[in-house]
Order: sequence, then structure tokens, then C-alpha cells
Amino acid sequence: MAVYLLGIDIGTSSCKAALFREDGTVAASGGSDYPVSYPQRGWAEQDPENWWQGVCRAVRNMLSESGIDPSDIAGIGVDGQSWSAVALDREGKVLCPTPIWTDTRCADLCREVTKQIPEEELFGLCGNPASPGYTWPKILWYRENRPEVFGQTDRILQSNSYIVWKLTGEISQDISQGYGLACFDMRKGCWDREMQKRLGIPEGMLPEVVPCHQIVGRVTQKAAEMTGLKEGTPVAAGGLDAACGTLGAGVVSAGQTQEQGGQAGGMSICIDRYAADPRLILGFHVVPGRWLLQGGTTGGGGALKWLRETMCPELSFEEMSSLAEKVPAGSGGVVFLPYMAGERSPIWNPDACGVFFGLNFGVTRGQMIRACMEGVAYALRHNLETAEVAGARAETLRAMGGSANSRAWTQIKADVTGCVIEVPGSDTATTLGAAMLAGVGTGVWHSFEEAVKQTVRVRKTYEPNPETKDVYDRGYESYRKLYENLKDLMKKN
Repeated sequence: MAVYLLGIDIGTSSCKAALFREDGTVAASGGSDYPVSYPQRGWAEQDPENWWQGVCRAVRNMLSESGIDPSDIAGIGVDGQSWSAVALDREGKVLCPTPIWTDTRCADLCREVTKQIPEEELFGLCGNPASPGYTWPKILWYRENRPEVFGQTDRILQSNSYIVWKLTGEISQDISQGYGLACFDMRKGCWDREMQKRLGIPEGMLPEVVPCHQIVGRVTQKAAEMTGLKEGTPVAAGGLDAACGTLGAGVVSAGQTQEQGGQAGGMSICIDRYAADPRLILGFHVVPGRWLLQGGTTGGGGALKWLRETMCPELSFEEMSSLAEKVPAGSGGVVFLPYMAGERSPIWNPDACGVFFGLNFGVTRGQMIRACMEGVAYALRHNLETAEVAGARAETLRAMGGSANSRAWTQIKADVTGCVIEVPGSDTATTLGAAMLAGVGTGVWHSFEEAVKQTVRVRKTYEPNPETKDVYDRGYESYRKLYENLKDLMKKN
């Protein structure tokens, strides 16, 4: 009998589902889109019910089209976007749309909180700066601005734990998503109840923290009817999408690094000791005993998606990549700042905005496309350099996400950073990582090292081109200076 593992990914613009064989190959896959709402400047929110309906459509259609027997699925893992704040009442009703990771409405509130609790104290506990994108200021925003929601909230869930709850009826909080809360002890991997009290978050509102591969429940009859899954199928707690993608790219040992090329950009360096830096993001890996020192930028694949939708709607991403490949390194002096929803690490500026610099009547679409790709690569280099100062050096990157399918973009990233980039199964790394959690949790694999050995294979390697080094060093210098010169103007927008 064939054994399959199901990985479900709750992304920003869509969900993906994939069934994997024990060797990591994809047996079937599916997906479904859902909207993001931007009701005010700085706001970005979604209806968690849309996530669930998307999962139901994706899984049901995948099973129907593949003909795979749901009883052959050994386990389910769910990963999700970071920093949600899904407010559930006692009956399990979602009380309002949830602000997502790109939402910056809490900037002023963060500043108010740090007047009462010094940011150094918060950082000393949770290992992360007081950023408006995180989950904890969103909870406090409910309290200050939506008291009727806050008063009825029984539990706060993350995107993946909400889907796990819909599948199983069980409430959970995995360890890798704990980093979005300032009352999370980043050394011990648990809530600090005293800090939680000082922040004004009721104790029962945060579920107990569990390992990502722990089986927390089984598919209920109702969920089975809606998804086509078999009732009783084990479901793991799951984890952060970037952490699951890091696992799916084969990063499990200290020093290994993942390069993220999905909606957001960035990198995750696997470390085996606590090493926080206020300019970066620190969280637990989905692999026990490991942390991820991360650089997370808002402008990843989403920046190119925006460019396509606004300026190149008739072009496919493959055609855009082909145009970019024909443009010489440096894009003829055009430089792009990819801060399309404020910016996270390492500048942490919710007011930062996107900029094209160096335009003239002779600039082509190909130059703008390549400049967009180079801007994202410059943001990656900025984070890698910051991590090196913090004591975590990356030499070889494992690329994941849709942008890893672009030969031009991946080569640009190798050239800009000076790092060798290896590409495993880029499109499936995140769902594979989620499936691995279920596989280890159910005993299909005895360890994460065994799971990686059996499933992850490097398909292509990109070496930095030394001939582009000088032009990219100059371009990076311009990129850094542009932000420094424009950041005060950005505050006035």
C-alpha cells in the first residue's frame, strides 16, 4: 500500500496542498486563491474563513483529480504565514478579519507600549524588536480599538493553527510561531506569564506551546466531509511557512541557510544556540533544538507580482524573466527599493516605501524588471551582512519559492550576495516541510535528518559570476544610500 503525507500551505494570496510519497516526490497537488483586503493605509487583513474554504477546495479537487485513496494518507502537516491574530470566541467563531504580517496599523501602539515596558526588556526576553507587524500589538489593538472583539476573544490563533483547529477541533500553538509575541521566552520556548500579564494579554488567550511535529488531533467527521479526507487522519501542529520551507529545502543543521523567494523575501540561517540581533528576526525552527536567525523583507516575489499586474499584465513571469536576462547587470543605473509594505529587517521601518530611481525616456520594461529583481537581491545581501555581524555567516544558500524557478533572478541573487545558491524542489519546499512534520510525528521517518536524506535533492547550482561583482557592489552602495537619503521623506507620505 502506498503511503502519502499531505502538506498544506496557508500563503498570503493562496493556499497550496501537495501529497508526497516517502521519497519526497509529489503525487498530487492543488491550490486555491483568496483575497487580501486593504481598507485603510497601512492595513492588510484577511478573513480566516477564506483560508479554510480555500483548503477545502484545494484538497477536495486534488483528491478527486488524482484518484488517490484518502485512507492512504498517513498524516497532515500545515504551515502558514506569520503574525496572524485570529480572534476566536468560545464557540469557535471568528470575531473579525485578522491583520496579517504586512499590516502596520499598530506602529503608534508599539511606541506607546515601549514607553511602559522598555524595548530592551522586551528584546531581552523574546529576542525580537517591537514591530507593528507582530501578533502581540494586534491583540492590544483589539483591546484599544475593538473592545467588543477583545472582550469576546477566547483564544488567539495563528494561520496554521486555525486550519489545524478546523481540521481537528483542537486548539494549538506551535513553537515556531511563538516569536510573534513579546511574552514568548525565546530561550526556553514557552510563555513568560509575568510579561504576558504586563502586556495585558489574558492568560487563557494564548494556547500552550507544543513542538511542531506533535500530533495534536485527528480529522473530524465534519472536516472529512468538507475536504474529502478520511476521518481520523492524524494532524501535526505545523509551523511557520518560512521555517517549513527551510526544512523542505533541507536545512536542518547549524550553519545551513535557506533563501526565501515567495511573496516575501529573506533568508533563514539555522543555528544551534540563542543568538538575537535587534535588526533581525529570531525564532525557533520547526526542527527541535534549532533556531532560525532570519531576515524578512516585504518585497520578494510580491514585488515582481505587483510590477506584472500594474505594468506588464500581458506577460507571464517566464517572459518577464527572459526580458530581465537580456539586460546587463546593474539595469543601466536603475535601482529599485522593494519596500512595498513598509520594510522589516534590517531597517524596521513601517513607513518605508518602494522607489524606482534612475528612470529616463530610454529605460525599458526589461530594465525595470531586472531592477526589481536586483532590488530584492540587495535586500537579501543587506540581511546576510547583518547576520554576519551578529555571528552567523552564510556561504551556500538553499533557494525556495517561485522565484527560484527563474534562472535570471537566482543568478542575480548569487552575483549580488557572492553566495553559491543551490535549488532543490523550489515550488514544493514549503508544503514538503509541512508534510515532513507529519511524517516525523507519525513515525514514517524516525528523524528530521532521515526525512531530509530521503526527500531533498539539489537540482541546480548557481555560482557567483565574478565579472559582475564591481557593478553590483556599486549598485548595492546606491541602494543603501538611497534609503538613507529618502527615509525622512518617506515619513511624510
